[in-house]
Amino acid sequence: MIESNVLLVMLLFFFMAMLFVLSQRLKISYPILLVIGGLLISLIPGAPRISLDPNIIFLVFLPPLLFEAAWYTSWDNFLKWRRSIFIMGFGLVFVTSLAVAYFSVAIIPSFTLALGFLLGGIISPPDAVAATSVLKGVSLPKRGVTILEGESLVNDAASLTVFRFALAAIISGSFVMQEAATEFVILAVMGVVVGLLIAHILYFFLRYIAKSSSITTPITLIAPYIMYIVAEHFEWSGVLAVVSGGLFLSYRAKDYMNHHTRIQTKEVWATVGFLLNGFVFILIGLELPVIASGLDGYSIEESIQYALLISAIVIVLRVLMVYLSAFVPRMLFPHIRRKEVSPGWKLPLVVGWAGMRGVVSLASALAIPLALDSGEAFPHRNLILFITFVVILVTLVFQGLSLPLLIRWVKLEEMDHEVAEKVQIESIRLALAKDAIAYMESHYQEEMKQYETIARVKEQYQRSIRATEDALDDEAKIRLSGVRALYVKVALELIQVRRQGLEKFRSEKQFDSDVIKQIEHNLDLEESRLNHV
Repeated sequence: MIESNVLLVMLLFFFMAMLFVLSQRLKISYPILLVIGGLLISLIPGAPRISLDPNIIFLVFLPPLLFEAAWYTSWDNFLKWRRSIFIMGFGLVFVTSLAVAYFSVAIIPSFTLALGFLLGGIISPPDAVAATSVLKGVSLPKRGVTILEGESLVNDAASLTVFRFALAAIISGSFVMQEAATEFVILAVMGVVVGLLIAHILYFFLRYIAKSSSITTPITLIAPYIMYIVAEHFEWSGVLAVVSGGLFLSYRAKDYMNHHTRIQTKEVWATVGFLLNGFVFILIGLELPVIASGLDGYSIEESIQYALLISAIVIVLRVLMVYLSAFVPRMLFPHIRRKEVSPGWKLPLVVGWAGMRGVVSLASALAIPLALDSGEAFPHRNLILFITFVVILVTLVFQGLSLPLLIRWVKLEEMDHEVAEKVQIESIRLALAKDAIAYMESHYQEEMKQYETIARVKEQYQRSIRATEDALDDEAKIRLSGVRALYVKVALELIQVRRQGLEKFRSEKQFDSDVIKQIEHNLDLEESRLNHV
């Protein structure tokens, strides 16, 4: 039994890889193909039916995905557009939950308001992975990318909070607003405290105790699970614990990570994130026929009608709310108009349309318990799951396929006078190369006169480009020469000089933090190559 289940999971992972390659060939977002592929597999006669224990959905999938999102958040950009991010992350989630709750009660017989809020909390948060995957290959202003990524970090916590309280109300049969508000503050604050406390402990261990750099990446993998489990054990917010702890460890990563651990962690998390996200997306397609077969009391036609109507409400409401959040504050507060360039009508339309649902919605839906505390079956569980699956399918496929076409149609352009990323990269490289040349002239003047090889190091920084063949020839000569060790020593010192310049740019905030991370990754790769020469 165990062997067959493991084999099935491995086959799904292999199928995910095949669909990912196909998505690159077809230039279609891979979550879309994974969902469609899973649906097609489930329709094959004799295909195995996969059922997951609802209790492990949150534990297995959510902590690492939330941690990864927090780890790669750009603090500078997040703070710059925090108003729009928080309005979208909290305001839109609560408005969507409220609208879905009352609308579902109005159209679905015997559907209670608590069930409506539960459904609203499940389908309210857009998925950042789906949006960023769809947006690859198209040009989107920096403001739009930052809002979409920052929103996903905030709306997960907001939607899961709505989900948690609605679920508690259904199970217990009672809901007191004052008690819920007090409990919300406690679980939110204590969740953040737990996350930061555990993050500080891990930070101290990694920086002052751990001697082997190979332990850093495994620690980042287990950290989200520790934060989540500890917080949930005390019935506090595990989501906020993971997000707050991930943000802290990411912010202080330069204190305990070297070039090797940065490269290793980046690659490992890219793999883990792809596997977890991919498995969830393909699970959406696999589970849909299973859920449809268990719709007791509802026909397929009725269920699809409910799901499509709710999908339309979710899509239209998001577009309207994005426009309101973009222009109402500008109308009420003159200083915002003076400080921020108007987004126009194009960017809100694109951001509003980029509301694909995904991992968090699916994990929340599958985490609904099978029965109440009394032992009775959870009311309308399969209908809620079916509606969730259809909303994810509609937003992923319909909006996901049309979003690149919409961006090209409106001819969206940068409106914040941001310096182009390529220009920023070249500016940083130019400044760091000048620092490296100045360092060589002050520390290795005699060596450059004595050794031609060392002099060529300076030439490499003076020229903006060197052919790959020449570089390979030079490296071969260095390996054969007697000054190999000196060459490596000089090159490593120059990398440190450039790192110092990079830290200066980071502290002065002259350039985007994403660009600085990209340059830092290039320096890590260069240092790794030199250490293996």
